Amino acid sequence: MKSGLNFLVAARQCEIVELERLARTCELAGRIGRLVHALQRERGVSSLYLGSQGERSGDQLARQRLASDARQQEVLAWFDGLETEAGRMPNGARLFARIAVAIQGLQMLPATRLRIDRLQPGTAEATAAYSRLIAQLLAAVFEAADNAGDPEISRALVAMFSFMQGKEFAGQERAFGSAVFASGRVEASTRHDWQHLIDLQHGSLQVFLDFCDPGVLAIEHASHDAELAGEIERLRRVGWAPPTPHEAGAMLGQTWYEACTRRLDAMRTVEDALAANLRRVCERRMAQAREELRDQQALLAELDRRQSEAPPNAPPSHYGPNLERSIVTMVQDQSRRLQAMSDELDAVKSTLNERKLVERAKGLLMAHRQLTEEEAHKMLRTTAMNQNRRLVDVAEAILTTADVLPGRTR
Repeated sequence: MKSGLNFLVAARQCEIVELERLARTCELAGRIGRLVHALQRERGVSSLYLGSQGERSGDQLARQRLASDARQQEVLAWFDGLETEAGRMPNGARLFARIAVAIQGLQMLPATRLRIDRLQPGTAEATAAYSRLIAQLLAAVFEAADNAGDPEISRALVAMFSFMQGKEFAGQERAFGSAVFASGRVEASTRHDWQHLIDLQHGSLQVFLDFCDPGVLAIEHASHDAELAGEIERLRRVGWAPPTPHEAGAMLGQTWYEACTRRLDAMRTVEDALAANLRRVCERRMAQAREELRDQQALLAELDRRQSEAPPNAPPSHYGPNLERSIVTMVQDQSRRLQAMSDELDAVKSTLNERKLVERAKGLLMAHRQLTEEEAHKMLRTTAMNQNRRLVDVAEAILTTADVLPGRTR
């Protein structure tokens, strides 16, 4: 009959396999971050190009597309590698579903670019197309964080995802402001939407601060540029002001784009630090698990040796007091560790569960009211602001009243 120690060894082996899988998924999250950064920049340049009716930024846009394509090939290669693990990945169904949607979005990118070249979409439409694609890619990072079973790795993934989400809202603000300056118009609703993008950045970055490693936090603080922040705030106030003459607006649009790009590039260095920290956490956890496995295997080997040398009529459970104490201590330590991991993981996952509630509420609004994803999200955030409530509280209220939610046709 197998002893409890045999199953402790088996549990540790399973843990190492899971950590190795998580390490590969975490590496994918870093690569997705690099692709998202390239697409964010392409979105911003596309806004300048469309805002000038194709008169400016054409060469810059062509170069940025090449950079985006190079990053895309890296991510697609990693997607291919993950696909071979289907069936061996616990809770991988949602992650693979997210990846399928992201791949479909990437396949639609050439059509979006062709329409931009022909000046067919408005700036807002083109921005929305890029934002949808980026959201699909970030959803894969979210699922990686949600599937992580190790609390330390889960915390690092939540910090990384939250920072990437905050940076995406900063990228949306760059494109939004570029369009405002290009049009020379500002309305009350425009100011409202602009301010909400700023609020979304603050919300995501606060979650990042709550889960961030102290070393990465120091890098994030060092990336702050007070002069640049002041310039961006000044340009925001100009953008919120009465209409700007066309030529002045075009010049301000370029100034705005460059200032926001400097900010996003600085945030990209923090993303790199988050990815490096994630790798270190994975490597440290795997090293710990392997060391503990060696200790358990050595103890198991000693147990087998004593059993083989024991007299035929000796009690099967009598291994000697020292060995028995070692086994009992190991089992108790494992029990306490599993409970501590479960408690910490629950605390981390509560943050992710809030996002799930928001996504479910958006889906419900889209189905019942025939809204697009952008319209559903805007309805949620507008309701939250009007009622001075958290977005997740509004989402939970909508889900609670799902049975009586009215529908409408367009």
